[in-house]
This record gives sequence, C-alpha cells and structure tokens, in this order.
Amino acid sequence: MAVYRAESFSPPSPRARHFIAAALAAAALLLGFLHGQPARAAVTPVYPISGYFIYGSTSDSANIKKLTDIKSVGGDTVITFGSRLKPATLSTIPTDCKISGVNCATAAASGVKVKRYFTYSDGSSWGAKSFICARDKTVTAGSVVYTIMVLPVEGSGCNSPSGTYDVVVINGGTNSLSVSVGKAATDLGMKYYAGLPAPINRTDVTYLPDLSYQATLSLFTARFLIYQSNVNNVPGLAGFYHHTEMPLSDGAVWEPVLSLYRMQNSRIAQYQPGRTAVVSPYIDSRSAFSGRVTVSQARNAVNKIAKTSNGVRMSIAVQDGMGTGKGGSFFSSESNNNVDSFAASIVGSGTWSSKYLASTRDYFWALSEGVSGTNAQLWANLEGMAPLTSQNPCDNSTRGQTTKARIDKQVQQLGNTPVKVISFMWDPYFTCTGTWTPMLDRLKSGGTTPLITDSIFYGNGDVLVTGHNLSGGTIRVQWTDTNGRVQDKTVTASNYNPSYGKQLGINPLLESVTAKLGNTSLGIGKHYFIDVVNGSGVKNDALYSDRG
Repeated sequence: MAVYRAESFSPPSPRARHFIAAALAAAALLLGFLHGQPARAAVTPVYPISGYFIYGSTSDSANIKKLTDIKSVGGDTVITFGSRLKPATLSTIPTDCKISGVNCATAAASGVKVKRYFTYSDGSSWGAKSFICARDKTVTAGSVVYTIMVLPVEGSGCNSPSGTYDVVVINGGTNSLSVSVGKAATDLGMKYYAGLPAPINRTDVTYLPDLSYQATLSLFTARFLIYQSNVNNVPGLAGFYHHTEMPLSDGAVWEPVLSLYRMQNSRIAQYQPGRTAVVSPYIDSRSAFSGRVTVSQARNAVNKIAKTSNGVRMSIAVQDGMGTGKGGSFFSSESNNNVDSFAASIVGSGTWSSKYLASTRDYFWALSEGVSGTNAQLWANLEGMAPLTSQNPCDNSTRGQTTKARIDKQVQQLGNTPVKVISFMWDPYFTCTGTWTPMLDRLKSGGTTPLITDSIFYGNGDVLVTGHNLSGGTIRVQWTDTNGRVQDKTVTASNYNPSYGKQLGINPLLESVTAKLGNTSLGIGKHYFIDVVNGSGVKNDALYSDRG
C-alpha cells in the first residue's frame, strides 16, 4: 500500500469502493430492465480522451485541420489558454498605435485622469464589435488592429464618478483566433472553451496572481465576455477556461486564486448565462516536496474550488501529474515496484509508495467526494507527455514524448470517477515526432486496446469489469480465495453493456462486461488481477489489479 501522511481523511477502502460501485451497477441493471435491454453491438473504438488543450490559430484552415485530427481519435472538446492583462506605461504602448498622430492611449483618454495603463493581446481583432462606451477606439496599423478601452476606476458603467480611468490597449491581427476556433468547433459538432483574461503574477509571491488591479480585471472580463457574445455566439462555444491555475491545496495562501475564480464566474453568469467554465488545478503528491498535498487536502481544495461557481456550472479538470512527475499512477499491488524512468528523472530512484503520498486513483476517489453536492463536475486532465529525458525528446519542449502504454495506465488509474477525460496537451505532445511516431498515429493504431477502469468481485463469483474496448472476447481473473488458494481462470466475457456509463450518468464512454467464475470466494485484503482479450484479439497493455 501507498504510505499516507497523517491526515483526517483517507480514501474509501476497496470494500467501500466496491459497495459504492455495486450500488451503481445495480442501478444500471435496473435502468436496463425499465428501459429495455441495451444494444449489444460493440461501439466503434475511440480513445477515451475526449478533449484537448490546444494552441488556437487565426487561420480557419489550420483550426479545421487541427480539430479534425482531434475528432479522428475521439475528441469532441478543445480548450485554449487565456492571455494576461499586463500593467504598462505610456512609454510601453506600441509606437504605431496612434490617433491623429498622438499616442492612442493618450488620445482616447483625452480630458480625463488616467490612473494606470494596461496592454492585452489574445490573437483576436476586437475592433468596433467590442465597443460599449463613447471613449472606445480602434486603430489599424498595417496588419495590426488596436482597440483602446477607457475603463472607469469607480463604478461599473462607462463613466467614473471621480473622473479617473484605466486605459487598456488591445492588439491583435486582422483575424480573430477565438472566432476562428469557435467556427471550426461549430462546423465539426465540437465544443470550445475560450481562455479568460488573467492577471500577471505577483513579484513578491510569484505563484500567486496580482490582484492589485482586480476591479479593472473584473470590468475587462465583462468587456471580454460581451465581445465574445457579439462575435462568437455560436453553438460550438461551450464556455470559458480559467487561465490562472493552482495546486489542489486547501491552504489559505491560495485564497487569491479562489477570489479570482469567484469574480470571473460571476461575470460569466452575468454576461454569458448558460455557458460553463473549466478550471484545471493540479495534483502534487511527491513525498519529498515541501508543497506536497495530501489526499485529504485535495478533497477539501476541490470542494473550495467548486464553491466559487457563483451560479456557473463548473468542470474541474484535475491534472493527474504524471506528465510532470508530480503524481504517480500505480495500483496498491505495485506500490513496492520501482518508479519508471520518466518519474525517476523528477523524484529519483525508489518505489512508488516511497516517492508519492498516494496514487492517482486514491486522489480521484477523494476528489469525487469533494465535488459531491456542489454545482461542479469532476473531469480529469490527463497529462499527455512525460518528464523529459535523453530518450524522449518532443520538438523543443521542456517535456517529452510519452508512451501509449503509459497513457493507458493513466486512464486506468482515473477509474470511473471523472465524468470526462481531457488532456494537456495536443500540440506538441500528440503531434511531435521524436523517439516514436506522433501519439496521434499511435492512438489510431492502438485504438482497440482494452482499458480496465474498475471492477466489482461479487460474492456469487461474478466479476463486473468496466472500461473501454471490452466486448466480444475473454476475461482472465487471478485471485486468492478465502481458503488462501490461488486461482486462475479465463472465461468468455458476457453481458456486454456499451451504455454502462450513460446509464449511471458518469463517463458516457464507459462499457462493462462480466466474468462468470462460478462458485468461489475472494480473500479479504487479497489482490486480484484482471486481463481482457477483446473481440479484436487485443489484450490490455496496462496492468489492472484491485483488492478484496
């Protein structure tokens, strides 16, 4: 077992988890009975990562190509990053931004007092469609379109009671990145989350946002959302991404990030009702790291994040940490195995249980409890890269290529708790050629590999197996019965249900099959192991085990 630090919460025991899963499985059987038996035809294999972070483009053809590639491996969602609203001075305003030969910020704010200047660049041409107030201006200088906003320091409209304003100079090209990505997503029947504006980080505590100008950021967030409503009100725009991230820590030091989420969610609720928000905090479970976060702290933290929603439906896509070496994907039967070479490059040589406080699986069980009863959904953000070594370069990135088997292991470790699995990130980690061919090609060629996410060992000898690509083959179960006898049996997979996840309202891509072992028992605390060979003759490449 993994070694846990002193904490007030521990994840559900295997028996408790099996009880929960069994109750859900019973509900699925009841639904199947009430609504007719589910179709038994195997679903078309797609990889169970259904969304990706991307670098968007202002080119329609480039976005269509990228989203088409993502859709070819089962993706239906893309997310772009936000840009920072940066403090500036008159001297740092671009010199070609002029109105009648005068610095555009000075000209736009003529006759009023200016407190601060800011610049913003998000690859979009805002222009006249973003205008709300009389002082809003736009200037075209060659291939650059500048938009100047004069925001009141007090109040929420166009005029400041004290006559004092902040000036924001927005620059972009002649096309709009967000509009282009939104159009591509709409044309392909996909969903797009646009990155929200973000503040810079503080200079004294560099991992926290600078909220000294939060009032200005709030007004600017409103203007951003109004602009999106005017130019990008398409079915493909599902919502917005909180660019500022945080670890899953419940410490008071992270309150500035939560404050930022609350403010921006309130603006989404006000100006984009019906659209949702995504936030992506990260796990750091490294035992030797001073900023490590226990399972209990992660549970509390995700609950705090969920409570920043301000009426907006939030999806909390937790980063699993495997691509950065911050998290460990291992079953309890593997806790005394040595970490792989990628993780070792970050945490050093040693066993999984000595290098990490707990496994990804244990964290996600706790996270599912943390979001329970809130207005949030738990997603998973599977890190689609690996720590960089000399063996796995990926373009010029500071992270490296990963293996398909490692990603399969990460999917399995997430279990059945996240409603959706997305990944950081598409480019370059799914497109680069390095030691191996692009992951895009490996997902296509390995799309039929079985992935086992969870199981229930019933007292009657039936074993329910859930996951992906499970239909039409055999199931091998190795277990120890209550008499201490080691058993090993391979049976034909039965009761295939491609709608298992949909029926339970969990990840809709989850399927289930059953292994009927006959009259037997399972020793309490004993590990059991499952392998599936599906109807395509393909066996799972990642170990799956659980414990009675």
